[in-house]
Amino acid sequence: MLVLSAVMTALALALPAAAQDAAQAPPGPSASPPASAAPAYRPPSFAEVARTQLDTVVNISTTQANPHGGPRMEGPDTPPGSPFEEFFREFRNRQRGGPPMPQPGPSMALGSGFIIDQAGYVVTNNHVVAEAAEIAVTLHDGTRLPAKMVGADEATDLALLKVESRKPLPAARWGDSERVQVGDWVVAIGNPFGLGGSVTAGILSARARDIQQGPYDEYLQTDASINRGNSGGPLYNTDGEIIGINTAIYSPTGGSVGIGFAVPSSLAKPVIDQLKEQGRVRRGWLGVQVQRVTPDIADSLGIDDPKGALVTSVSPDSPAGMAGVRQGDVVTAFDGKPVEQMRQLPRLVATTEIGRKVPMTVLRGGKAETVTVTVGELQPQTQQVAAAGSSGPPRSAAPTEANSVLGLTLAPLTPGLRETFSIGSDVDGVVVTNVGDDSTASDRGLDPGDVIVEAGQEPVRTPEDLNARIKQAKAEGRKTLLMLVSRDGDLRYIPLPIEDRKG
Repeated sequence: MLVLSAVMTALALALPAAAQDAAQAPPGPSASPPASAAPAYRPPSFAEVARTQLDTVVNISTTQANPHGGPRMEGPDTPPGSPFEEFFREFRNRQRGGPPMPQPGPSMALGSGFIIDQAGYVVTNNHVVAEAAEIAVTLHDGTRLPAKMVGADEATDLALLKVESRKPLPAARWGDSERVQVGDWVVAIGNPFGLGGSVTAGILSARARDIQQGPYDEYLQTDASINRGNSGGPLYNTDGEIIGINTAIYSPTGGSVGIGFAVPSSLAKPVIDQLKEQGRVRRGWLGVQVQRVTPDIADSLGIDDPKGALVTSVSPDSPAGMAGVRQGDVVTAFDGKPVEQMRQLPRLVATTEIGRKVPMTVLRGGKAETVTVTVGELQPQTQQVAAAGSSGPPRSAAPTEANSVLGLTLAPLTPGLRETFSIGSDVDGVVVTNVGDDSTASDRGLDPGDVIVEAGQEPVRTPEDLNARIKQAKAEGRKTLLMLVSRDGDLRYIPLPIEDRKG
């Protein structure tokens, strides 16, 4: 303050006398009023969301049978190094009068959920209640109620519970996750580390995240603090509407690092509605396996834009097979909706009414065609509509007859090579017996034991066939050759650059 006063005094002395008199004179009747100060910044308050929604959020605890006699876990599951770890260890010690001793018995798990119906329906994550022998729901006022499973859906990690209450329960309301924009405020309420009724806030960080958890990944990403025990809890918009179900976090420590994921309400609500009505989820099914169209694949197929879903296999008796869908087709639209990314197709098919006839646009031979498919029902034992080829461990062999092409050592399929690499009798082509370490084939993930079934969408039976396809592609000005590869019975397309490094 002294420094500030001295500066003000110096400034006053520097003013001319007339200016000082004017500054000290009271304003006349014609003087304009001083400019108003800018309004002070007021950070957003989420008090109203918390006040109206806390009663709709519940804590969920499960007892899981432990037939192997493992240690019983009591209290919140705290990660190593957590500030709560020592607190809860001391709490248990005081309760028992000493260090906890491992003993056979059931284990406990904690999570969150929210009420969607006054009759007592509660939504949570499937992984919170999976394989639970007993489930209990604790309301915000401390009332503990036993719960029964109505239905669960492992594919979206959602579950629906039912509790019986003597009084109507407060229910949350669904919002539209499609209307929430990146940068909008969101609020999470849940049971992190067993601390029920915790409210955190942040923004929507990203949409449509694929975190490789299932075929229908479409997660919302948020930096609102999500920790262990938040699973199954709601993610709200600022109007107090549920736009997501908190499901997963990315964390090297087990605690929040600002990257949490929630199932969007646009995906969750139809699933929950089906679980409520029939106890299970019915999904549409085509009977194809598809993969992403990369720029190299697009170039190999003569497609301008790397969009759509490339069909790698078709089940003959499936809806797609009976509609005439072929291996190598690129699905670009389904039921009038564009398919720009491969992972969009499973969700579009899954949410389509079973038995409905749907137009599907495919690129075949560089030309767009429309086929009509009658959507079937996905059965638990049926493969998903879209799946990438699996990757097996590297294998090696020393064939008696082999040719080298683009860094690949190839040989015709013989009974001995089929046995060596466990290749089924229904697979035909040329087998890869070795891959050069410094070759583009190695960069593209080819392994010994892979079988090249097609090249340039033409069957391959011998290494000479592959050489012929390479020459044809070069003559057509192609930079890559699209190969259909079988690995452990799964098919996938691999674009292989024609000009190979020394391999």
